[in-house]
Amino acid sequence: MRSTHLAYCRSELDDGEIAAVEDALRAGWLTSGPQVTAFEAAFAARARIAHAVALNSCTAALHVALAAFDVGPGDEVVMPSLTFAAGAQCAMELGARPVFADVDPQTLSVTRDTIAAVTTRRTKAIVTMPYAGRPLGIAEIAAFARERSIRVLEDAAHGCGMLDDGTWAGTHSDAAAYSFYATKNLTTAEGGMLLTRDAALAERARRLALHGMSKDAWRRYEAGGTWRYDVSEPGFKYNMPDPLAALGVAGLARLDARQTRRAELAARYGERITAIRGLRLPAPPARTADRHAWCMYAVLVDERELRISRDELIDALAARKIGTSVHYIPTHRFTAYRGLERAPLPNTEQLAASVVSLPLYPAMQDRDVDDVLDALEFIALPRVHAVG
Repeated sequence: MRSTHLAYCRSELDDGEIAAVEDALRAGWLTSGPQVTAFEAAFAARARIAHAVALNSCTAALHVALAAFDVGPGDEVVMPSLTFAAGAQCAMELGARPVFADVDPQTLSVTRDTIAAVTTRRTKAIVTMPYAGRPLGIAEIAAFARERSIRVLEDAAHGCGMLDDGTWAGTHSDAAAYSFYATKNLTTAEGGMLLTRDAALAERARRLALHGMSKDAWRRYEAGGTWRYDVSEPGFKYNMPDPLAALGVAGLARLDARQTRRAELAARYGERITAIRGLRLPAPPARTADRHAWCMYAVLVDERELRISRDELIDALAARKIGTSVHYIPTHRFTAYRGLERAPLPNTEQLAASVVSLPLYPAMQDRDVDDVLDALEFIALPRVHAVG
């Protein structure tokens, strides 16, 4: 057994990233400025998507996108419940109603069919999420939505580094909201990005993200700027500070190396975990041009075979100094959303009781993965022998 605790997640910053933040701090511009512009340009270029709007969180990106879609009272927004509550929160803040679609039991993501089952004439937008960074085939969902004049927003919180049939999230949809939270593949500590091919949508999202103002501080205070500005519509305070954007620019240069390491660790898990009775892995990507982001490493527990529940497995791993997490408590189970009318979500309910996320991050060593696997085998195998 390990002598030290293996954290579920630990961020790793190199000297170049730390220096980039220090340089930004010393440059004398702390709010949105030249580093934000550089980060937006670099991220858009990497994604091959024309417009990028840097924000202070993925939640902010979801909110401004839905607002820019003119989602409002009387509208419905279809989304999974097996995700973080931010999407439902944003819809409700705009006066709309979240409508939860079930997920596929193999991919843990919504599909065209599960979306279609709850789509009505009141559906204004669809929010998808590629669970753990596994591409879900967004082109088919986008085509379904276009036929009905419904907007599609990809919640790409897990999607940085993912390729869906060779393309980044935001290529086939109306927009994609990325997260740079501390646990993500690319981090700015806190932060997000909205990617879109739609120039008008990007312009409005940028304006909404800063109180609806026609100019940000950098453009007012730089040489030749003016103090005059307009507030064209009520907005929010969602802009990203320059030092965090500097961290994003430097981190983007390391994304490929870190992505490669995540894939190596995931493969190491997969070599042994499939042989552990009572554990199952979600389906791998479906197309040759797909690339899993491996934002998380999710495992599904079959309580009947393992002879202990998912929660008991988490406790047993903790006793062996292995950290874990659960993604997610379904949104519809929270007090704030229990009053919403909804269709049955059998797959969501079953998966929510069986899924556990194992440690996976580039700073891990091979022996760390082996420690997790050794612990899983120790917990599982005696029980298999007992019933054999």
